[in-house]
Amino acid sequence: MKNKTVAAWLAFLGGPLGLHCFYLRGFSSTLGWLLPIPTAIGLYGIERARMYGLDDGLSWALIPFLGFTISGCALTAIVYGLMSPEKWNARYNAGRASAAESTSGHTSWLTIGAVILALLVGSTVLMASLAFSIQRYFEHEIEAGRKISQ
Repeated sequence: MKNKTVAAWLAFLGGPLGLHCFYLRGFSSTLGWLLPIPTAIGLYGIERARMYGLDDGLSWALIPFLGFTISGCALTAIVYGLMSPEKWNARYNAGRASAAESTSGHTSWLTIGAVILALLVGSTVLMASLAFSIQRYFEHEIEAGRKISQ
């Protein structure tokens, strides 16, 4: 039986590595294998920014991959946490004995905690990623305009 609370926490804490996908769908989950790619791209962008500074054009283009992946996984945790027990059991515990009355789809305080933290962290990371991307883009455009005008 797949537990909703465990899935919400895995999506929030281990989502960028695809842990929630492997928990719910097994190792045949395509999304579970694809999620570490944008995470690694974003981490590479952070490493480039550390090595070459924030003026490195490639780093400011790569860093938002990590932020958007974290935000998407936080949204997934929110969706899992707010899903009704009937819908949860029908989707992830279908075909199992007594899935309809299973308590694995019920919401507990731990589930609500995952939802609250995912909302807090996910929205903060999303706003920071957008602000960082847009700021760096416009700084790059202004610098390019200055070069053209000289």
